[in-house]
Amino acid sequence: MRTQVAIIGGGPAGLLLSQLLHKAGVASVVLERRSREYVLSRIRAGVLETGLVNLMHEAGIAERMDREGFIHDGTLIANGNDQFRIDFKELTGSHVMVYGQTEVTRDLYEARDAAGATVMHECSGVKPHDLTTDAPYVTFFHEGAVHRLDCDFIAGCDGFHGPCRQEIPLSVRREFEKVYPFGWLGVLSETPPVDNELIYSNSERGFALCSMRNANLSRYYIQCQLSDTPDDWTDDAFWDELRRRIPEEAADRLVTGPSIEKSIAPLRSFVCEPMQWGRMFLCGDAAHIVPPTGAKGLNTAASDVNYLWRALVAWYKDGERGGIDTYSETALARIWKAERFSWWMTTLLHRLPEQSEFDIRMQDADIAYLQHSTAAQTAMAENYVGLPY
Repeated sequence: MRTQVAIIGGGPAGLLLSQLLHKAGVASVVLERRSREYVLSRIRAGVLETGLVNLMHEAGIAERMDREGFIHDGTLIANGNDQFRIDFKELTGSHVMVYGQTEVTRDLYEARDAAGATVMHECSGVKPHDLTTDAPYVTFFHEGAVHRLDCDFIAGCDGFHGPCRQEIPLSVRREFEKVYPFGWLGVLSETPPVDNELIYSNSERGFALCSMRNANLSRYYIQCQLSDTPDDWTDDAFWDELRRRIPEEAADRLVTGPSIEKSIAPLRSFVCEPMQWGRMFLCGDAAHIVPPTGAKGLNTAASDVNYLWRALVAWYKDGERGGIDTYSETALARIWKAERFSWWMTTLLHRLPEQSEFDIRMQDADIAYLQHSTAAQTAMAENYVGLPY
């Protein structure tokens, strides 16, 4: 097999890169370890930055998002019973779109199917080769046979546990990580959202987030112990704890119901430098992870895709290699800013085991400053809607 760009990983980052390259006349093959059904079953965040929304329009997959997505012009921040709103529209002239990552992935699959793209699922033993030459290739096992895919470039969109990052030599690769001492217990329920915008809530009992997928599907989170399991929490126990952590006015109008999905996610920050090695480029979780506070996971992957597809198209159309040579430097400059914002929101709104009374007072003061400072709110709004590419 031969293609121009081999894409390892068929999640939203790999599929979006493939679709954008296709629109520009560049061929690709996508190799995914899991089945399509598994990829579409993953429950992930659904807050899209302006940049990702624009990329979806460029990729020609925005029709359903424009029709079914929810534009959010702001968000609510709570500290105990004290609540205030950050007005994205007024402060930045922009907004975010609430549209589930699963729906983004489904739209991408449909677009790739319509284009007759090669997206191969259940590929195991995927391994990139000869990355520092002009003729890299990928070997993999699929449907009982070993295959070889020759290409010009390889895009590693294969997540944190994928093979691509490991191909960067340890003598070159640097990894930076912060593990947070808590997790998020998330519940999905077929209930109307408690508010038409997200509520980020800090309380003496810990963090809570009220979010949504659509008008009748809500997603709620509470900070929990890393040792907890979903089975430790009954639905009633979850709803009771959520009520204790959000402002009373929101708790009074909260509509509860049976959970249709319940899971616990650990929180960490992670960055790999560099994000390229020879003709292989890392995108998304393969290179960096953010805590979900601030909703930057999918959005940081999209910014990588933006830089990479434009660099590859410039190389194929004009022989221009500047974008390819500086991909890692360009992507990381934005990634570290997103990492800072996600770290800041996480430390602002969660209770940490080692916090002293002084630390808690500083946290309260930081939230109070955010509440009353237009400059602080503008800085938060600019980061939340997405820094420019």
